[in-house]
Amino acid sequence: MRKIPPVAALLALLAVLTLGLVPARAQGERELVFGMSAAFTGANGELGIEYYRGLTAYLDYYNAHVGEGGWAIRVEPANDGYNPGPCFQNTVNFIVRDNVFALAGYVGTPTATHVLPLLQKFSDRHIYMLFPFTGAQPLRDEPFGRYVFNLRASYFDETRVLVNRLLDVGRSRIGVFYQSDAYGRTGWDGVRRALAAHGLRIASEAAYRRGAAFERDFSFEVQHLLAAGVDAIVVVGTYAAQAAFVRDARNAGCGLPIAGLSFTDSDKMLDLLKGESERSGRDYTADLIQSQVVPSYEETGLPGVRLYREIMGNYEGGAMPSGGEEYSPRRYSFVSFEGFLNGMLLGEMVRRMGDDPRRERIPEVMESIRDFDLGIGVDAHFGPDRHQGLDAVYPTTVREGRFRAVDSWERWRK
Repeated sequence: MRKIPPVAALLALLAVLTLGLVPARAQGERELVFGMSAAFTGANGELGIEYYRGLTAYLDYYNAHVGEGGWAIRVEPANDGYNPGPCFQNTVNFIVRDNVFALAGYVGTPTATHVLPLLQKFSDRHIYMLFPFTGAQPLRDEPFGRYVFNLRASYFDETRVLVNRLLDVGRSRIGVFYQSDAYGRTGWDGVRRALAAHGLRIASEAAYRRGAAFERDFSFEVQHLLAAGVDAIVVVGTYAAQAAFVRDARNAGCGLPIAGLSFTDSDKMLDLLKGESERSGRDYTADLIQSQVVPSYEETGLPGVRLYREIMGNYEGGAMPSGGEEYSPRRYSFVSFEGFLNGMLLGEMVRRMGDDPRRERIPEVMESIRDFDLGIGVDAHFGPDRHQGLDAVYPTTVREGRFRAVDSWERWRK
């Protein structure tokens, strides 16, 4: 079986090969199928679409270069609308009806956490969840963490970095606006823990129900937080809700730094705020901070970024999941870059299985991946007691119309 080239070699190959010139492998011929449940419609549908596009862009490339003796990878998507019930049914179908090799690329905390008991129930079938798009703790802690392998940093990692940096510039009265579900509560708990490490508490909090659209009015929640005298706000939400909160906060005269987490999809949130700025003549993009769990897709000095941009720049996207036609895919995004890196890791796992791909070997193979070079400056590292490959967090803020790395926190010193 041909070994998939490292990142640097892949970049060289791209000079003479393109995805569009390589015929597709026949379906079912030495092929491993992975089930992916995600939102492809609704208020958070673009999250699922972008993640799926990044994941499949790399896997199409992988399949084109895996060689005749290798195993191709196919991801079977199913729409759950970011709702736990449909996600549960999709997962049962994947396991019982479709007999997938593993679950991969699930998107969202309330959905992914809802199906964790199924992993335990079907442990005799060796069902594992690989690289979900969530930083929630239940996927990292017992009793379910043994069945899940994560690439990304956790929400506790993200909130700790945000809180510590805000405290460094004198902002100790931190408020939290969060989605009232497993995702929001995990982020809220991350902020609480980070503050408690410094002997502090959350200054004020407000919540909203999952599924809020950009048209939602959050003026009441804004006033509640401001009345408590907060000097910074951490939002644990999705792109539409966070954009609406930022809009209403700025309309209320709030100039405080507002920080959010990677799951928000900062690119889409910024699009919404730019559109609102054009309509109103007010700048809604100032003093925003977003933690990311991958480097910026504009850091072309990183070979992994160059590979991503080369492949995504030529990627047509193939057949979109049901509902995906509602959205216009963006060329590059933080979300699709994360999906792309997870595709690289999935390909490496399958490559290491060689001619013996079996579900029960997933833990053995994943835990053998040490110092795996993704081309992003930090290596992924797994082990028997480590099912999270990366810990890196990258704070960003809006400069020149895009989210870029924070060069100095002094601008927010109180």
